[in-house]
Amino acid sequence: MKIALAILLNAGLLAGLLPWLWRQWREAPAAWWRAALVMGLGGRIAMGLMRNWDLQLDAKFMNDLSQPITAQLWAHPAQAWQTLTQAVTLIHIINYTAVFQGFSNTWFFIKVLAFLNLFSGGMGWLNGFYLSLFTFVSSWQLVRVLARVFPATPPGAGAVAFLLWPSVWFWATGLSKESLLVGTGAWLTALVLERLYDEPGHRPPAPWWSRAGWWLAVVLLAYVHFKMRYFFAAPLLAVLVGIALVRGLQVRGLARTRWAQAVALLAVLGSGLWMAQQMSVAFSVNKFTNQVVRVYTSDLPKLVGRPHFEYPDLRPTLESVLSYAPLAVANTLTRPYLGESRDLRLAAAGAENLLLLVVVMVAAVGAVRGRAGHLPFVLGLGLVIFCIVLAALMGLTTPNLGSLHRYRSDLMPYLVLLLLQNGYAAAALRRLGFRDK
Repeated sequence: MKIALAILLNAGLLAGLLPWLWRQWREAPAAWWRAALVMGLGGRIAMGLMRNWDLQLDAKFMNDLSQPITAQLWAHPAQAWQTLTQAVTLIHIINYTAVFQGFSNTWFFIKVLAFLNLFSGGMGWLNGFYLSLFTFVSSWQLVRVLARVFPATPPGAGAVAFLLWPSVWFWATGLSKESLLVGTGAWLTALVLERLYDEPGHRPPAPWWSRAGWWLAVVLLAYVHFKMRYFFAAPLLAVLVGIALVRGLQVRGLARTRWAQAVALLAVLGSGLWMAQQMSVAFSVNKFTNQVVRVYTSDLPKLVGRPHFEYPDLRPTLESVLSYAPLAVANTLTRPYLGESRDLRLAAAGAENLLLLVVVMVAAVGAVRGRAGHLPFVLGLGLVIFCIVLAALMGLTTPNLGSLHRYRSDLMPYLVLLLLQNGYAAAALRRLGFRDK
């Protein structure tokens, strides 16, 4: 029965995937689109298989703990439902007992793996393959939407940011939380931007079931994105809601100037922050500052003698956290420095940071000279806010440079997308072959 179900599920997956891939290949508007399709899909799957062929550390831990949940789904579905939905969960496996609370992103990811085991038969490398495939499809959706609804922007910017940028390509793949986090965020962004910026009349009116499907997909993606890492997801969700509301004002002839759009967006974000604090203590200022300091200090004892950064006077107050925020942003975007460590991964991260610094400088020159690009102002402002907030959160809570580089894979595609919008980057992308035709 288990094998039959796995065969049926995988057959259904292939029946949907192969025609979709052929359609993307056939409809590619230029040769580089096909190259990006092959490199993006092939690279992610290859990296996922390489990293997960022999599961290690967190990947092995989470995959092993998913097995009892899958076994319970088969033997006792009612008990499995209780296990999946209760506030506190105990899992026993061999000589190990794990205790998870309902808001744990590790526990949520284990539940996702428990369902993927129905497809894979519990093989970890195959679960990694499915997650790599999901992240690619999600990212590809956003890349295509960006090129279609913003034709004046550099056509290769989205592909470089979401498919080819080194840390995104490496970390957001395989059996990792980053795969699900980046994938859900990218697809959610694609759905929202397509609905907001697709020209009226570009497509025939969608039937009611299509609109209902859109809302279902948006809610599901937002839910999974939030559950995977809610302090990282909340800024993106808030910015997307803010952009949608400001876009609604624009469509009705309001908020036409940039100042009006900026004020409207900031008002929406400020109102959302106030409402979140009223709805849940998890978003209160005290909870936030205490959580920042707790996560930051929990890592420090393990980092003695290893490359890291410290904030000597960081305290659980809003004033202290805000005073260190600019330095935290700088740490997120520049550490590790090239040559700071002999560790191969940190050395590669240092090389990427040097490349990022060059791209930032080019973007700054483009902005000063009036060649910042052609993204809609409110979208650009919203993504800038998202990137700054997320960089500050990462830099404040993650002094471990290796972990910082991994977590940063959720931030980097949006940041790189913004940095490649200027005229100089667009010219460089054209020279590299990223042309409309």
